Amino acid sequence: MRLSSRKVLSLFKRSLAFNKPHHVQWMLTRRCNYRCKSCDVWRNQKPTAELSTEEVIAGLNVLRKMGVIEIVLSGGNPLLREDIGEIIEYASRYFITTIYDNGSQAVRKINALQKADFVAISLDTMNEKKYDYLKGVHGAWKNAVNAVQTLHTQGITVGVSPTISQLNMHEIMDFTDHFTERGIPVVYCLYQHDTLEQPMFQIGEKNKELEIMDNEALAKIWDALIEKKQKCQGILITRKMLNTLKGLYLNGQRPWECKALQSFFTIDPLGKVAGCHLQNPVTTVFDLPEVWNSQKFESLRKMYRECKSCSYMCYMFYSLHANVQGNIEIIRDQWKNAKIVLPTRRH
Repeated sequence: MRLSSRKVLSLFKRSLAFNKPHHVQWMLTRRCNYRCKSCDVWRNQKPTAELSTEEVIAGLNVLRKMGVIEIVLSGGNPLLREDIGEIIEYASRYFITTIYDNGSQAVRKINALQKADFVAISLDTMNEKKYDYLKGVHGAWKNAVNAVQTLHTQGITVGVSPTISQLNMHEIMDFTDHFTERGIPVVYCLYQHDTLEQPMFQIGEKNKELEIMDNEALAKIWDALIEKKQKCQGILITRKMLNTLKGLYLNGQRPWECKALQSFFTIDPLGKVAGCHLQNPVTTVFDLPEVWNSQKFESLRKMYRECKSCSYMCYMFYSLHANVQGNIEIIRDQWKNAKIVLPTRRH
């Protein structure tokens, strides 16, 4: 991430604001060029409209005024949008801007990615054959590894984002060592499948081959990452999150309440807003300020706090680290990673 002093000051002020949404995941497109075993997006690529460049920028202005700190641009593959360079450039002026890629587009769009604060490349294993199988595309592993190496060499803050599943969990610690030793951070995801009948944006595809079966082995991975965090940089997950995951998989404990439409929300390619991708849209990004403090939204927040439908790590993270206190917790936990993810530049 490349943060100017002006941007840091603006982000700091917003991070101290109460009753504001601080995290947004904007699924800019349903288009995707891969056929991942764990994902359902590519199965539902009927021609659909997307917001124009101007509309996305107008939406970003709404989010800035509402106090949002972080924007995650995803999809589909957001780099398949022809205007992604303009969107990244504008978003990065005001937000910590992260963009995801499966590794196929990053090198081609490297000029656009120069403006991003963080680029996350999906990469689940160092086994080329296994990864190509998981992504359903020959050459996917070579594309991802080349993307990580090229972006890192060019000074772009890039990390790898493995989705932990039954197929790769035994190699996660070696995978982590490989990249952190090279100064490349790791952002972990966990295989999940969608549990509701008609989510706003279908992502997780049920796959018995990927479903976690050995909970005790997974708990040992969380313990190993807690220990490794004390010794090295580049593990982009908080200790609180790791302990919560351990309790979840060993004992079924869910000590958090979902903070959808409070700490975070999602936006689909048409600008429709939902608490998360599993829920139905409740407004648009353009109308959001008018309803944010409404009784309707308070009722929805209460309903979401009682929701036990998923364990998606991003939603769990935003719920565990909600509000001002949560932002402070993240800073304290990730302080040692500042050198590798926050190279600053002056404007």
